[in-house]
Amino acid sequence: MSRYRGPRLRVIRRLGDLPGLTRKSARRAYPPGQHGQNRKKRSEYAIRLEEKQKLRLNYGLTEKQMLRYVRRARRVTGSTGQVLLQLLEMRLDNTVFRMGMAPTIPAARQLVNHGHVTVNGRVVDIASYQCRPGETISVRDRDASRKLVENNLQYPGLANLPSHLEFDKNKMTGKVNSLVEREWVALQVNELLVVEYYSRQA
Repeated sequence: MSRYRGPRLRVIRRLGDLPGLTRKSARRAYPPGQHGQNRKKRSEYAIRLEEKQKLRLNYGLTEKQMLRYVRRARRVTGSTGQVLLQLLEMRLDNTVFRMGMAPTIPAARQLVNHGHVTVNGRVVDIASYQCRPGETISVRDRDASRKLVENNLQYPGLANLPSHLEFDKNKMTGKVNSLVEREWVALQVNELLVVEYYSRQA
């Protein structure tokens, strides 16, 4: 299953607010579709599936990538759910988004893929690159890159910069100080249900 490229507001109406996916807000509060207003009681499987979809669509992952992250989180000591969120939050595209360099995670992925971002002075064009504490993330020193990010900084996706990051708007340089803490994850999700969903297949 490839990355989702369909209507984003439709997803938000079904799953609730996904801050990384789009800045738009849906006019209708009920889920999409012919029977959106009179939905039946959801099964436990459906609830877990929805939580998994929230994570997958917010961070823009394919099902294969998601499964890989769950397996990686399992190998690390500690709460699998929290480690999973940490792995997703520390991706380069998400870190660029959280620093305000891009209005959404898909826009941040495009910035990274097109070579506008450097890590420790070297261009990194892999969106899934795992940022580590102590690394410096900057805008590439060329006019096109700086202009792009200057425009984006006027309309950041999220108002607050998380405690594990710092960003200097004048120098267009940010730093990763530590791993993200759970309360700074902007997405409303129950990560335990996601781990339970994958426990049958991972």
